[in-house]
Amino acid sequence: MSFFFTVCAAVATQRVSELWLANRNGRYIRSRGGYEVGAGHYKYIVLLHVCFFLSLLLEGMRTGGEPAPWWMATFSLFLLAQLFRYWCILSLGRRWNTRIYVLPDAPLVRRGPYRFVRHPNYWIVTTELLVLPLTFSAYFTAAFFTLCNLWLLLRVRIPAEERALRDQP
Repeated sequence: MSFFFTVCAAVATQRVSELWLANRNGRYIRSRGGYEVGAGHYKYIVLLHVCFFLSLLLEGMRTGGEPAPWWMATFSLFLLAQLFRYWCILSLGRRWNTRIYVLPDAPLVRRGPYRFVRHPNYWIVTTELLVLPLTFSAYFTAAFFTLCNLWLLLRVRIPAEERALRDQP
């Protein structure tokens, strides 16, 4: 159970740190004339992630928080996703954010993973929402939140970001 709580605490700390970074970057972008788009759906993204962690904690405690027999595979995928997450953050630099911002006259970022795929961070998050719960046999959390996240990404978030990207040079 201690491994479970350690992992949950580490991931929660990581997410809070990312929110701090996003707020700092948001101030930077706005100070340069940038503006947010698609703000109306952001609360649903936050709600999804908060509920994901609550579900993971509850389901993990219910099942004893012991790693699944395949935990090394799923946890390795989770750790690999973290490397890709930080590659995204470093590639976007001060333009990385959890919100969608348009920075007029700024070129699109085409380095790092953005050279190869659009919206790489969204696919990384989807991977995390699937493999982290599977590490601890939290099947409901893995299935439900992965599907909810995919719906939110494909129907709301990515279309909003695509509209914002069309405004870029």
